Amino acid sequence: MSTPLLEVKDLTVHRGDLEVLKALSFEVREGEVFGLLGPNGSGKSTTFSVLMGLLPSVSGSFLFNGQEVRGGSKELLRSMGIVFQSPSLDQLMSARENLEMTGRLYRLPRQKRKDRIEELLRFSDLIDRADERVANYSGGMKRRLELARSLIHDPKLLVMDEPTTGLDEGAFQRTWKRLLRLRSERGLSILLSTHRPEEAAFCDRIGFISDGKLVVCDTPNSLQKLVSGDHLNITLRDHPEEAARLIKDALNLDSIISDGQLKITAEEGHSLIPRIVELLPEGSVTSINMTRPHLGDVFLHLTGERLTEENT
Repeated sequence: MSTPLLEVKDLTVHRGDLEVLKALSFEVREGEVFGLLGPNGSGKSTTFSVLMGLLPSVSGSFLFNGQEVRGGSKELLRSMGIVFQSPSLDQLMSARENLEMTGRLYRLPRQKRKDRIEELLRFSDLIDRADERVANYSGGMKRRLELARSLIHDPKLLVMDEPTTGLDEGAFQRTWKRLLRLRSERGLSILLSTHRPEEAAFCDRIGFISDGKLVVCDTPNSLQKLVSGDHLNITLRDHPEEAARLIKDALNLDSIISDGQLKITAEEGHSLIPRIVELLPEGSVTSINMTRPHLGDVFLHLTGERLTEENT
């Protein structure tokens, strides 16, 4: 196997007495989309902050193309495009001016800078509004400009922290269409953090991160196979612990309690629904729905944690 583009080895970070990252290790291969999936506080954004040189680590190392580099070093940052979780555009400038400023910071020659700006404005479908103030843009347009700006210097690795935060479903799908096109056309490697299972499904490989540790790393397909059967979500009026005990005793099924719901994974889930309703006290069940396992279910199964709508 060829040398990975980026290797993160045994990254450990403390915040006071709290160990935020615990010997975290993973790699990103050439032309790969690699994601870190985890909930609020799991350590995703901390990992990226150390990589960009915004936070120090206690121990650990980075290798880029097989060569050891420091987080935030010039040689690393020149090879990376970065899309931050929080907006970082100049709202009073136009899209063209934002790209021009970034091109100058990377010291691109004048003609190359001009050509690259035109190419990226067309790529992001902003050419018709390129000279309008960014403050007038929609959230999706701003996110497209953030992406375009991160690509101005033609990086080898695109690093994105929660890249689709705040986007509606249409903008979400269009963003990922562009990202996968970049990977296909340019061989761009992508490293992202996300709390969204549907976003993690676009990755070639995913690392589940929980409490600062990498729990498992594999392809979405392989990870989904770790949870077989159907997934039952049972909403109760009260006493979920008692309901879980009754189901265990009568049906030998284990339940995970999350936000007052019971979550049960079992074969032939449809045949279990009437048995569970009959078993539990009358009126205690407010709803039951059945789904096939997805990456959020796998994460819950492996870590006991639920992925939320909050970001790290």
